[in-house]
Amino acid sequence: MLRVEKLRKTYATDTGEVEAVKGVSFELRPGEFYTLLGPSGCGKTTTLRCVAGLEEPNGGEIYLGDRVVYSAPKRINEPSHKRDVGMVFQSYAIWPHMNVFDNVAFPLTYGRRRVSKREIKERVMSSLELVQMGGMEYRPAPLLSGGQQQRVALARALVYEPKMLLLDEPLSNLDAKLRTEMRLELKALVERLGLSTLYVTHDQIEALSMSDRIGVMHAGSIVQEGSARDIYLSPRSQFIATFIGSINVLRGQVLKKADNQDVGTVRSGGIELTCYLPKGVKKGDTVDIGVRPEAIEVSLERPQTQENLLEGVVEQSTFVGDALECKVLCGDTQFQVRTAGFIDLKRNERVFLYLPPARCVALSMSGEDAALSGSSSAQQQATSC
Repeated sequence: MLRVEKLRKTYATDTGEVEAVKGVSFELRPGEFYTLLGPSGCGKTTTLRCVAGLEEPNGGEIYLGDRVVYSAPKRINEPSHKRDVGMVFQSYAIWPHMNVFDNVAFPLTYGRRRVSKREIKERVMSSLELVQMGGMEYRPAPLLSGGQQQRVALARALVYEPKMLLLDEPLSNLDAKLRTEMRLELKALVERLGLSTLYVTHDQIEALSMSDRIGVMHAGSIVQEGSARDIYLSPRSQFIATFIGSINVLRGQVLKKADNQDVGTVRSGGIELTCYLPKGVKKGDTVDIGVRPEAIEVSLERPQTQENLLEGVVEQSTFVGDALECKVLCGDTQFQVRTAGFIDLKRNERVFLYLPPARCVALSMSGEDAALSGSSSAQQQATSC
């Protein structure tokens, strides 16, 4: 449905050129919900705007189906109104002097396609029903709540009957409860319509819960692509691991690695852990090991297993309803642990932590990731995002 190849976009500033998008390539399959996830300034919105035709790239190619809509080598750059895509902006861009009907009808009334008044009415009413706004077509725009404005913006994008939907952080202006509700509704709607959807967000929960596939962006590049499960459970770098959810990171040295296997032993301070190591890692190498707080099993009695078993003291215990979040000190290393809410652990209580080897993931130690980790010590770092 959509293919982006080696997309580049630079901006001129007072201090020189800034490369916002650095050779980004990805593919959106028919009916797929694909999310570009990353922090502010990573290039995700610029990429979306290039696909929409609202920004002109400096290089690369963009295909919609078999049609080239942008190509630097071929000097093709179709205007946005010819690309047959619907877009919902972060600000919604609702016209305050229009009612709901006129806002939704705008692309049909003022667009290049000639549509009869009867067809306009039928398509507007159908779009409003899709977003559960039926019966509100004559309500003035200033009287709409944030959630209603979001629905109107979505209906306006759908009324054009586009082949692809582009969404630029459409839920970021909603309160937490409404954001959760709209997340489920939006996902169900695009699945029901079979719409190919390119979604941009910095919210990890949105990306994990809605996406068929995720492209994690950092500093203008896609640094990992995969399913929500792959991205969360098997991050390739410390940046990805710490940006998505919470994780304990320990820096250590490889003591041994089994021949022709990915399993090895890493020493971090006074702790030795069996874990899975990336290809090419050998004895003596320095690596970062990441383990999610919810992957750690905690118990008051010593388990029978001896592998990856640590003894520690509860430093902090916080009940958050469905879970208990704790900080446990094991020697000189502090672990963040998340366990079931019905378990009661008190401060200064002695506990045992089991870190399953399959959940101890070796993280990239190259480039920015090494700098992000802060120091060369083996001290554990817990990051909550």
